Amino acid sequence: MAKKKKKTFRPKARLPKGMRDVESAEISAMSSMLETIRECYHLYGFEALETPVFEYSDALGKSLPDQDRPNAGVFSFEDEDSQWLSLRYDLTAPLARYVAQHYDALPKPFRRYQTGYVWRNEKAGPGRYRQFRQFDADSVGVPGVAADAELCMLASHTIEKLGIGRGQYVMRVNNRKILDGVLEMIGIDPKGEEDLEMRMTILRSIDKLDRLGIVGVEALLGEGRKDDSGAYTKGAGLPIEKIAKIIAFVGAGADERTAVLENFRTLVSSSVTGMEGVVELEEMDSLFVASGFGTDRIVFDPSIVRGLDYYTGPVFEAELTFEVKDEKGQPIRFGSVGGGGRYDGLIAKFKGIEVPATGFSIGVSRLYTALNALGKFSGGSGYGPVIVMVMDKDRLGDYQKMVGRLREAGIRSELYLGGSGIRAQMKYADKRKAVCVVIQGSDEQSRGEVMLKDLIEGMQKSEEIVDNKSWREGRPAQFAVAEAELVEAVRSVLARYGDS
Repeated sequence: MAKKKKKTFRPKARLPKGMRDVESAEISAMSSMLETIRECYHLYGFEALETPVFEYSDALGKSLPDQDRPNAGVFSFEDEDSQWLSLRYDLTAPLARYVAQHYDALPKPFRRYQTGYVWRNEKAGPGRYRQFRQFDADSVGVPGVAADAELCMLASHTIEKLGIGRGQYVMRVNNRKILDGVLEMIGIDPKGEEDLEMRMTILRSIDKLDRLGIVGVEALLGEGRKDDSGAYTKGAGLPIEKIAKIIAFVGAGADERTAVLENFRTLVSSSVTGMEGVVELEEMDSLFVASGFGTDRIVFDPSIVRGLDYYTGPVFEAELTFEVKDEKGQPIRFGSVGGGGRYDGLIAKFKGIEVPATGFSIGVSRLYTALNALGKFSGGSGYGPVIVMVMDKDRLGDYQKMVGRLREAGIRSELYLGGSGIRAQMKYADKRKAVCVVIQGSDEQSRGEVMLKDLIEGMQKSEEIVDNKSWREGRPAQFAVAEAELVEAVRSVLARYGDS
């Protein structure tokens, strides 16, 4: 009896959940965007830093649970020394480790920027990825809020440099000390571990104001809320009078920054902590005014609290306010594309002493999507390389020499190496989005010429062809030039389409 043939295992070609492939056009546009951000951060005196993509898990802080395998929220693995490591979930925790490790050698303040991917071991969904890029700027060793004000101005400057104008975005600023003052007034410890869960529920509730409105936030501060799907979210369980105090804080906004400050003074006049926050916002406001950053760029917004417990002072978010239409014609808004704030206690877990610090982080992918929706990347041609076609395989050296001349002239070009015939080569050039191809058969070689075919004009002409006469009139898309004039002729074709 014949043996049964063993089945060959073939893995299924599939992406891991929450991951995505990024193709050439987006990579090119993204690189341009990142360079603009880098230039702005560099202009403000920040220096580049790169840290590893993973750290020892115990260095990543409170977000990790006390378990044998620390993998909730992060991706973790154990090394050969039985030490747990985790892929970084942001760029701030690695910065805290770096500063603590090199503290004595670093200049104070220490100003760094960094971009890179971060990973979250969370449920993936539409537009919600487990791997995404951030671009941070942080100042460490700066006790005053002048550093926080500078980061707000840096964020505003960067967004405008990327092509998002005033009226299309706003920097929203608040101070966690003011909310701490409100919490003190209603009997909740703003710092202690005992009230941590209550505090986080309140923070998360306020953070949802833009989506749920006042009524929704009130429900989450109270017994809880059922959403449209029927899912129930347990609330903070606060009594009505305490909810009213928090809602008064959330509703203290106004068009002018000075009016918001006055509302805050009235609200937390009996709290030393709260009034410290008001004074810090007053100082930031004076710096904004002195630097020409009015309310068309930076506003004070009580609803900005940020969801992380480690913030200790000013907090801020960059919000895009314009609307675009999706493919179904429905209006969409991008909302927050970056945020940050002061985190004076984060480095203390390594050093045992408080090290003042503040930072701002751009969510690169969301900002890229917004810029793309505004057409900010449409200026690039998106065309592929010039293709030098292979008409005679015995003459590869001649064709390689043509490609070399084009590249020496700074023209992106490629020698076809696929081994197929002329028809397949033309299809390949179309798929590569080439503006033109270079052709030299034996006839052209004998005359010392090359043939250029403008594929874009050729495509346009082909759509107009209805008979032999129109076909003959469309032939100017293909023309011969002396081989010595190859570079100039290719440049002239590329220039027609802004790709020179």
